[in-house]
Amino acid sequence: MSESDGRKYVIIGNGFAGTTAAEQLRKHDPACSITLLGDEPYPLYNRISLPPLLRRQLPEAKVMMRSLAWHEEHRIDLRLRTRAERIIPQEKVVETDGARFPYDALLIATGGRPVPTGKPGSEGAANLFPFQYLDDTRAISEQIDRSTTGVAIGGSFIAYELAEAFASRGLETHWLLRGPYALHRIMDEIAGELLHDSATAERVHMHYGHEVEAFVRSNGAISKVRTTKGLEIEAQCYAYGFGLKMNTELCEGTDIEVSRSGILCDDRLETSVKGIFAAGDVADFYDPILEMRYRMGTWNNSGAHGKVAAQNMMGGSEHYHDVPEYSSLLFKNQTITQFGLGLDLQPELEVARKVDREKGWYRALFFWDDRLVGGLMLGKGNRAGKRKYVEAIKAKERFPKPQWQAMLDWTA
Repeated sequence: MSESDGRKYVIIGNGFAGTTAAEQLRKHDPACSITLLGDEPYPLYNRISLPPLLRRQLPEAKVMMRSLAWHEEHRIDLRLRTRAERIIPQEKVVETDGARFPYDALLIATGGRPVPTGKPGSEGAANLFPFQYLDDTRAISEQIDRSTTGVAIGGSFIAYELAEAFASRGLETHWLLRGPYALHRIMDEIAGELLHDSATAERVHMHYGHEVEAFVRSNGAISKVRTTKGLEIEAQCYAYGFGLKMNTELCEGTDIEVSRSGILCDDRLETSVKGIFAAGDVADFYDPILEMRYRMGTWNNSGAHGKVAAQNMMGGSEHYHDVPEYSSLLFKNQTITQFGLGLDLQPELEVARKVDREKGWYRALFFWDDRLVGGLMLGKGNRAGKRKYVEAIKAKERFPKPQWQAMLDWTA
């Protein structure tokens, strides 16, 4: 059987979810045809390697995960600089500018784009940057070389990564946060204090409760930022992280249902239109382990989605079966590990916590109806027990409240 006789798969988005799905489709369906559409000029690169690239701790070659030759070898028709313009479900066709791609099964893995600052003086500023793509990383890095002071704006992981990069490359670094402490949507005040200590140890100036009022321009570039509290900071490099707006526009005019978070899909990652799936950041999916719907923008989750979606695009019945996890350094002397549900997704969770300020360790476990559903760990060497926690979440185990404090000491 030739590829022309096999099933036709189209994947919109060549990030980790989309490329993983393409790889799985080729592995399990040698006769199929696979078209992979990406609007960037690059094959898959590792987005979680962009922060160390910006810190110049990693060469750009190490960031690239797939080459054009790899796609040719796996007979994946990669179309770079190609934006999908329209999905026509009744015809099972995806349209781009000047081309039509028929499909038997379609995967939408379009991710999201940075939410702009929307503040006066920001539009078209030559030294103000989001931080999402490889091109952003290159542009910020070049501006750091021309700068002595940098301002990171936002309370997110992206803003943290910017502040860390500025500090590690020797800039006088200011971090502007609207909230009362960094990462306040996922951490409580105690954990926020530990992060504050890590940031200030790297000489980062922390400005809590400050929101940008305006950027002051001079000759097309920003010369200073003014906050709603009247603080003014002069700098040469400004970058921000306010989260992402999901790329769901392709669903407009179709029966593909979307939510405020992303594209609605079930625990098989199939949307409301049979044969059309969603994966990665854009998927607002049902998790049968945590028994709730959410959207998860982590690298590992995107890879897991790609595998599940591929199986079901081929006619399988694979259900999502992972517990989402995330881990990262927090400046030079702190780490963070998350797994399962957190307070950002379910503020009503009950919490058991343990703090060792001398070590800089913090551990919180999250419970819902006596079920362990998630956790958060801060501190180098404070990851012991994570595997046991994740297995308990998968097993949907319930633990009476008197046991919760002892669970914080799990190490196996």
